[in-house]
Amino acid sequence: MAKEKDLSKIQLLGIDVDGVLTDGGFVMNDDGSEAKIFNTLDGHGLRLWRRAGLKVAILSGRPSEPTNRRAEQLGIEYCLTDCYDKLPKLEGILEKENISADCVAFVGDDLPDLPIIRNVGFSAAVANAVDEVKEHADYICKRSGGCGAVREVIEYILKNSGRWDKLMERYLK
Repeated sequence: MAKEKDLSKIQLLGIDVDGVLTDGGFVMNDDGSEAKIFNTLDGHGLRLWRRAGLKVAILSGRPSEPTNRRAEQLGIEYCLTDCYDKLPKLEGILEKENISADCVAFVGDDLPDLPIIRNVGFSAAVANAVDEVKEHADYICKRSGGCGAVREVIEYILKNSGRWDKLMERYLK
């Protein structure tokens, strides 16, 4: 169940990666490179979000070439990895974009996400988030991280802000 919020003013979606866009696992190869699994439902959801004219910011504590490449594939405006203190980084983006924090939605799963979750207009916790994150989130997903939770949040915001029907026109011709 979500706390009642005005979702029509949301302009930017912030997302964590490990545990949100992925299930939290990664493969460490012998050469030190890594591999991650991203969910295609989340990917298409992010494309829908951007098609609605909205912006995306990835804020991840881990430096990750797979994350950078996925963000590039999806045309995500901001991809900040190796970002341990996420709130100041988000505030820098908001200043650059001239967006206030109440116009931001954020999806997180773990304690480093709490400062943002507590300071944005709409926050969501994936189903497998830690209890403290769920306690402060406006919306708790039915889906776990890496299993379409970001898509769930995107659809929730788009449908409850009057943006969904226009996006569906191309699919319902």
